[in-house]
Amino acid sequence: MTHMPFMISAFCSALVLPTYLAAETPERVLEALQIQDILEVMRDEGFLYSKDLQSELFPGRGGVAWAEDVEEIYDIDRMMESFSTTFSTQMPSHYLVESEDFFTSATGQKITSLEISARIAQMDETIEEASKETLQEMINADDPRLDLLKEFSDVNQLVEANVVGSLNANYAFYTGLIDAGAFGFEVTEDQILADVWQQEPEIRSDTEEWLFSYLALAYQPLEDADVQAYIDFSQTEAGSSLNRALFDSFDVMLVEISRALGLVSGKYMSGQDI
Repeated sequence: MTHMPFMISAFCSALVLPTYLAAETPERVLEALQIQDILEVMRDEGFLYSKDLQSELFPGRGGVAWAEDVEEIYDIDRMMESFSTTFSTQMPSHYLVESEDFFTSATGQKITSLEISARIAQMDETIEEASKETLQEMINADDPRLDLLKEFSDVNQLVEANVVGSLNANYAFYTGLIDAGAFGFEVTEDQILADVWQQEPEIRSDTEEWLFSYLALAYQPLEDADVQAYIDFSQTEAGSSLNRALFDSFDVMLVEISRALGLVSGKYMSGQDI
């Protein structure tokens, strides 16, 4: 299963926070980043994915019970708690205020809103295909915007981070299936790892195509100067720290979700649904 987390960066300064302010800032940064809205989009993507999962792994089974299981797994409060707990642990406190300042600015809010809108739009298969066609046209025309998007991706290691996140989620899903007795025979960890790694080239190819068509769509309304400013923020210590903390938070949350999906799917596959 492949989920594409959002890419966010920020900027740096050497401000030392008072203790009372630092304690509150993680929540304010997540609010500025509109993380709950992002997680709600990911939940909706999860609901769509669960239908494909059902038809591929246990067609004709599950019914209402499966839908209820999926609803519980993608509980937005649980997702938010998991995400915010990891973020608060991984994000250095001395970069929090700077991050909040940028993402509460008009530019920061515009960037975040465009990212969310593009993510929602690409849930429509017609729009997703159109965005891929637009990307190919940009490649054929050697559109200079592609250089900016590639630089943005490279600075934030977006392809690598998304590939690693997808591999981790797939591994967690497999372990859930196995622990639920989905296969009826023993599967070793080496076999799981080998199977997951066999998927890496396809995941990487799909990630690159999805990522750049998504970035082209999301940032199309931005001026080049705005995209370059975003890149500049991403190159600072604060921007790099924020990006790592966000990817860590998405990774932990999606591993939890993937393992839960594997456990529940495995029960239906092994005939335990009632």
